[in-house]
Amino acid sequence: MLFWPKGESDMAKIKFYAVRVGRKPGIYRSWADCQAQIDHYSGAQYKSFPNREAAEAFLAGSTAATRPVQRKQPKTTKPEASAVTADIIVYTDGGNRNTGNVQGGQVKPTDRSAWAFQMSAAGKTITGTSGEWGATNNRMEIMALLQALNYLLETKQAARPILVIMDSKYVLNAIQKGWLTGWKKRGWRGAGDQPLANSELWKMIDVELSQFTSLSFKWVKGHATTAGNNLVDQLLNQTMDHMVQGQPIPATNATAKLPGRPATTVQGDLFATTTAKPKPSKPVNASQSPAQPKKTTATPDKLGHFTSSAAQQASVEAMAEIAKNWQDESHR
Repeated sequence: MLFWPKGESDMAKIKFYAVRVGRKPGIYRSWADCQAQIDHYSGAQYKSFPNREAAEAFLAGSTAATRPVQRKQPKTTKPEASAVTADIIVYTDGGNRNTGNVQGGQVKPTDRSAWAFQMSAAGKTITGTSGEWGATNNRMEIMALLQALNYLLETKQAARPILVIMDSKYVLNAIQKGWLTGWKKRGWRGAGDQPLANSELWKMIDVELSQFTSLSFKWVKGHATTAGNNLVDQLLNQTMDHMVQGQPIPATNATAKLPGRPATTVQGDLFATTTAKPKPSKPVNASQSPAQPKKTTATPDKLGHFTSSAAQQASVEAMAEIAKNWQDESHR
């Protein structure tokens, strides 16, 4: 959303403050309005520009050399520079909290795991995240990419130039070094005809990748100075913070329809990946009228995640409208 104050006539003094990562990303015309979006906001990313075009390019992911707004920060963050020209910039990340296990050991069923993505274009920013119990870090990295690609397909963005940035060399190598092609040729088996972990997700990734016309990938170091990477890491950690055993897992823009995983008492009603066992119904007395279902209203949790299927569909439709606006604005 763009914000334009009224009564500006001196064009020579106009400045445009672009907030790419903050409380409310957008373009502001005063430092006070900009400062309200970035003060005490971890990983805030913003700059001032002499014209609107440069500010919009910054929001869309361009990193042309400009003098940044000066502000003291405990840690400097920077946008990811890239020679690739893209209309949409996507960051993905996955992680898990492997509690008490040695490195390389098995993940416990009670360990929290989550994924997240962020995509930006034409000044708009969209995020998605959810989680699973007892999933590996690699599975969550794959899931983050899978969900991001699926969301782009659902919102009809496959024909636009897209750059995906991540810190997982495992996922990038599978795509860029031909591992995915080899697995597919071997009937989705790993090297030495070994079982391929998360093969059901890789099959979906393979189908989705084939539908994009201009998709590029780039690696960045995790937990460093790339603001977009730090933001999705923060988002997935917030999701894990809000995971409660036996309760629905927070989810937003998790549009991919995934193969089911075995339900457990820990997972409960796991959104989009787990089918909980139905409870046996009590016998109904013939003289009694059937109980009427209670009407419920879907409400978001503290993170703004919706857990009902109706609310999820409403979120997808709303985001599809935003994505349409992306495309309309980019052709003006």
